[in-house]
Amino acid sequence: MPSVTDRYDPLDASILRDPYPVLAELRSSEPVFWHEGMGSWALTRYADCVRVLRDHDTFARDPRRTGGTVPEPSLSVQTLDPPQQSRVRSLFMAALRAQDLGLIETRARRLVLGRLDALAGAGVFDVVSEIAVPLSVAVVADLLGVEPPPYAEFAAVSDAIMRSMDGGLDPTLVEPGRIARQRLSDLVDSWFTVSSRPGLLARVRQTAPGADSLARLYVKNTARVMFQGGYSTMAAAVGNAVAVVLARPEALERMREHTLLATGVDELVRFDGPVQGTTRVAVRSCRIGAVDIAPGQKVVPLFAAANRDPDAFPGADRLVLDRSPNRHLGYGWGPHSCIGTTVAQAGLRALIAALNDHPARLFAAGDGVRRRTATMRAYQTLPALLKT
Repeated sequence: MPSVTDRYDPLDASILRDPYPVLAELRSSEPVFWHEGMGSWALTRYADCVRVLRDHDTFARDPRRTGGTVPEPSLSVQTLDPPQQSRVRSLFMAALRAQDLGLIETRARRLVLGRLDALAGAGVFDVVSEIAVPLSVAVVADLLGVEPPPYAEFAAVSDAIMRSMDGGLDPTLVEPGRIARQRLSDLVDSWFTVSSRPGLLARVRQTAPGADSLARLYVKNTARVMFQGGYSTMAAAVGNAVAVVLARPEALERMREHTLLATGVDELVRFDGPVQGTTRVAVRSCRIGAVDIAPGQKVVPLFAAANRDPDAFPGADRLVLDRSPNRHLGYGWGPHSCIGTTVAQAGLRALIAALNDHPARLFAAGDGVRRRTATMRAYQTLPALLKT
């Protein structure tokens, strides 16, 4: 029988196309398994994944807690563990709550309608480059209060950063990712220097500590992570969501109903979410299921598997638009979840509403091509057609 590593290769074409059958089999037969390629224990059950994400004392996000190092450009709210993380995260969450998300959603819907107007009757187009990328860049820039960078140029930078998240599987991806992060850091520095637009960054600048250089570094790096992470997560979620409704046009039609729009968008993320997993390091000996974890060993909660766990989600392999509650891990969980989750959901609602409001109907125009990335589940291309 093939080893678990051979059965679950996150970069294999069949897994990229549909990881869920293999993950379901592993969740049943080996819910906690050692993956040689990732050099870590992988978790497939929802309860185990949530336990690891909640237990900051036992499972570290910050590598320095287990003797590792963190390059200065990577010092952000996402590398700190509570309680050290609280100061910077609270700063950004307070600034986020002060933004008018309803207005951001309205502007996003107008943007999508404008894109659809331009694409209707123009033949086959790529959902990723023509809708997902412009929408995601615009929404995150609108939230932060900065001038949106050129779509294609930023998409290339983001792609290099996203691919470098799989550096454990392919070390050649690490250096291009480092260079891309530096380019994005330079862009964020310019925003802090010259941008005067109202938005989240203006709010952060007003309340951020001025004398503490380390705090300023964390704030700037967190702004970079928020822009890159918000963009890449939303762009992936948009592609995945469009692919689902292309295969299930009745689901799109049902989300014309206002009460189903919010829960439906949430369910789209659970059903085929963008973030596939994250890594923690055991600080001390512990046990998960039937497996003993040694100090210093890595543990990867596989969100894709957890979100299809029938013990947590009845009818887990079905798209249930009115599912409630829906405590999925599509954007992570807890203090290390995506800071811009509410904005990403607003962008997805704007997308679905625009698709339903536009007079042209969206149809698939061939098979999409999945991006060869393990951490983020996304489309490289997704051909579609608008017909009136």
